[in-house]
Amino acid sequence: MQNAKVKQVVALLQKSAERRKQGVFIVEGIRELQHCLDAGYNINCVFFCPELTAATTLSQLLSSSAITYEVSPEVYEKMAYRGSTEGVIAIVQSRQLQLKDLQLKPNPLLVVLESVEKPGNLGAILRSADAAGADAVIVCDPLTDLYNPNLIRSSIGAIFSVQCIACSSDDCISFLKKNNIKILTAQLQDSRLYYDTDMTCGTAIIMGTESTGLTDVWRQAADAHIRIPMLGQLDSLNVSVSAAILLYEAVRQRHELSKK
Repeated sequence: MQNAKVKQVVALLQKSAERRKQGVFIVEGIRELQHCLDAGYNINCVFFCPELTAATTLSQLLSSSAITYEVSPEVYEKMAYRGSTEGVIAIVQSRQLQLKDLQLKPNPLLVVLESVEKPGNLGAILRSADAAGADAVIVCDPLTDLYNPNLIRSSIGAIFSVQCIACSSDDCISFLKKNNIKILTAQLQDSRLYYDTDMTCGTAIIMGTESTGLTDVWRQAADAHIRIPMLGQLDSLNVSVSAAILLYEAVRQRHELSKK
C-alpha cells in the first residue's frame, strides 16, 4: 500500500496539478486502454490484478516492451478510481494538441464548448461527437482538464478517438473565421430553430454552461443563433443532450445533401 508507484497513481487520479506537472494521466479498463493504444498514445506502465483480468487479455493489448506491475486485489482497490475496471490501470503520456494541429475534413463539423465545468458532460459530448463523426471538440477557457478520470470514464474512450483540444475563446474564434467555418451559437435569445439553419458547410456548434450560457464574445462572433424548441415548462436541456441533437441534425442534413 505504501509503494511509491501506488502512491503516484492515487495522486494522479486525485490531482489535476499533479497530472500537469508530470505530463501523464491515468487510464482504467480494457476498453479505454484499447482506444488509447489505437490512438497512438505512449503507455508508461500498466498495473494489473490477475484476480480481475486474464494475462492473455493484457498481453494481446500491450507490446512486449511495455512495463507491467502485478498488484494484489487490495492494492488495486486502493488505486482504482472506480470499481469495475477489469483490473487494469495504466499511466499514459499526455498530449497537448493545439488548434494548428487539428486535421479537418472538407466541410468539417466541430463542437465548441465554452467553460463547461462538469467532466461527465464533456465525456458524454465526446461520445456523441465520435458517434456523429465530428472532426473535433474544442474546449474554450476550460474549467476541467481533459484528462480528468471522470471525463475519461464517461467518454468510454472517445477522448482518444476524437480530436480534443483546449484553448481560449479568442483564439478559437480567429481559427474558425480563418478557416471559413460557420459559427452557430446555441442560445435562447434572438435565435432561430436549429433545423431551419444550414449545417452542410463547415460548421462549429458552440455551447456554453447550463447555468449561464454563452458569453457575449461568442454571441457577437456568431454567424447564426440557433435553439432547440422547448415545449414543456423548462427552458433548457442538459448540455450533452443538446449537443447530441444538434450534431445529428448536421448529420441528417449532410446525408440528405449527399442523396441529391
